[in-house]
Amino acid sequence: MSIRGLKMREGELTNAHQFPRIFEHLRRFLESSWEQSEFVLRPNSSSHNRKSLTPTRPHLLISTPHTMSTYCDIAPGHPFHGPYHDHEYGFPIEDDNLLFGRLILEINQAGLSWLTILKKKEAFQDAFDRFDIERVANYKNRDRERLLNNSGIIRNRLKIDAVIYNAQQILPLQDSHGSFLSWLDHHHPLPKENWVRLFKKNFKFTGGEITGEFLMSTGFLPGAHAENCPVFERLGPLNPRWMDT
Repeated sequence: MSIRGLKMREGELTNAHQFPRIFEHLRRFLESSWEQSEFVLRPNSSSHNRKSLTPTRPHLLISTPHTMSTYCDIAPGHPFHGPYHDHEYGFPIEDDNLLFGRLILEINQAGLSWLTILKKKEAFQDAFDRFDIERVANYKNRDRERLLNNSGIIRNRLKIDAVIYNAQQILPLQDSHGSFLSWLDHHHPLPKENWVRLFKKNFKFTGGEITGEFLMSTGFLPGAHAENCPVFERLGPLNPRWMDT
């Protein structure tokens, strides 16, 4: 609920019994804002070779008039961001289930901090059968209810439904192209805006930020690491797709 939702028209507060409801809305708003405001390190999809600290959208750079920090500057040494930055972000993924798992995490990050998602990563793996595409594609209503009652993950019905739908969409892509990875390779290279159109055509909950981050984090789009970052040099021998363009 936004703070605007707490504003009342003049004369609306006529009964004292309305105040507890109003304060309850305020409490929920403040708790939500606090949860989402922890500073997070995360890629900046709109600017190559940049990552950032941001309260709610980890993809955006945060700066003062005199300073600007990148993910590559700040992530190393952090208990969650450090391992992700050093060993996962921008690294090619060859396994379809792991690719699907990354897409699940990106979808669930929407509106939340990336740190929240990294902390819940193992819980997501357990909840979604180690990201097994075929198993998730066959989830029934009881599985949806199980996920909605799992406090270890993000209990958002739209996101859960999107994950199941996307698994169902990937299965025919595997049949027609041999694998999800081969389907991605078939369309590579594309500019980001074309990737977004393609993902919106085939999947749910895959807007520009989610699609861009998924592709950047798996090596299909450039920009995961600054060129002076030590990880950038380590990526070269792994030949991420964007280096082929």
